[in-house]
Amino acid sequence: MSNLEAVLQERGAILRGHFQFASGRHGDTYIEKFRILQWPDITGQMCALIADHFRGVPNLVAGPTTGGIILAYETARHLGLASFIAERREDGPGREFRRGFEIGPGHRVLIVDDVLTTGGSVREVIDAVRARGAEVVGVGMLVDRTGGKVDFGVPFFACIPIDVVSWTPEECPLCEKGVELKVT
Repeated sequence: MSNLEAVLQERGAILRGHFQFASGRHGDTYIEKFRILQWPDITGQMCALIADHFRGVPNLVAGPTTGGIILAYETARHLGLASFIAERREDGPGREFRRGFEIGPGHRVLIVDDVLTTGGSVREVIDAVRARGAEVVGVGMLVDRTGGKVDFGVPFFACIPIDVVSWTPEECPLCEKGVELKVT
């Protein structure tokens, strides 16, 4: 276990037990992103790691609402760059840049987010960046709970890679053992 992982476990952001995820699947590890973001010291440290990994590559940092707002800002601060927010589209699926954010050709965008599960929100930001004619140069995450199984087609960095195993309720070994289930 890395030092960062141990700190997040001590602070209640990485929980061990028996959990039912929003998908309905069960697992023995749950990562509560807002318990990471509540700690400016550890969030800042993790954003600095992402910034150091991609230093000299991007000229703009973007993140999806909600957690990505804080992370884009903090990572951009470490890089001396601007940060933009990709919000959910009001007229359908996906994300878009509003509020006067000018992004387009010539921008090399680093996308940052909190906890990678399926990669859906990151893919929406990638699409929004490319729709404006800008280039995605990398993706940085605080925690990759897929153990490296998601590929965005660009350089990727996670401060903490964790392979979180999940099961359907019918195949869950924790249910078979009678371990108390917590719904997340």
